[in-house]
Amino acid sequence: MKDKDTNQAANQTEEPRNAEHGRHRQHEHMHEHAMGETLGHHGHGERNFWSEWRDEHHPREGGDVFAAGHAFSHQEMQAWREFFHESFHEWPEEHWIFGGRRFSPWHQGIESFNPFAATLLSKGGGLLPLYVLSLINQAPRYGNEIMEALAERTHGQWVANPGAIYPLLALLEKKGFIEGKWEDPDKRTIRRYTITPAGQEEVAQIKSIVMPKLTETVQVLQEIINDLQPPDAQDSANSTETTDAAGGQQ
Repeated sequence: MKDKDTNQAANQTEEPRNAEHGRHRQHEHMHEHAMGETLGHHGHGERNFWSEWRDEHHPREGGDVFAAGHAFSHQEMQAWREFFHESFHEWPEEHWIFGGRRFSPWHQGIESFNPFAATLLSKGGGLLPLYVLSLINQAPRYGNEIMEALAERTHGQWVANPGAIYPLLALLEKKGFIEGKWEDPDKRTIRRYTITPAGQEEVAQIKSIVMPKLTETVQVLQEIINDLQPPDAQDSANSTETTDAAGGQQ
């Protein structure tokens, strides 16, 4: 898929796209399993809505769910909505928490969407400009490559829309942080962006502010996760921390 002109892309919305969420379903499930083991919310008798849903509707063999490129059908999205209704006795858009705008993809039945990752990366979340600039600092990229990288890094749990990415690229270019060049000046379909010396300095400056706060955020989230776990899991986590601390003093 080729890049579109910035002005055209800016008119598009920031809602996650169904097909692109499906494209990274397999990565998401692998990541979810790994995170589940890391955060310790399996094996303690605690209910896992997502595991129940996938065990009932997507029985797996060897860990595979859908091949990359799979797009959610209307039937699949409706099946998830009905499963949610069976669990909560109301539709997701009617729920007192999940009915909010931040959860709107769930209202459609897009189960792969992660509203918490989206809060950080969506417009106004504050992390997206630095992340995009950092991706371009790693290697020259064009718009669709950036969106694909974002979907891959989030395991399909958040997918950027051209309406968010292209205006941001235009801003970064206006600021002198990146430089864009058309691969074919006549066709003007693919515009590749390269970091400038000013952009490299800006990445370092912004990271000096953001990275410590991101580290603190991870720690806060872990504390919240620990508090939300059942008592037996909390006791196990506290025991592990005590053992680790004792080991470090030896």
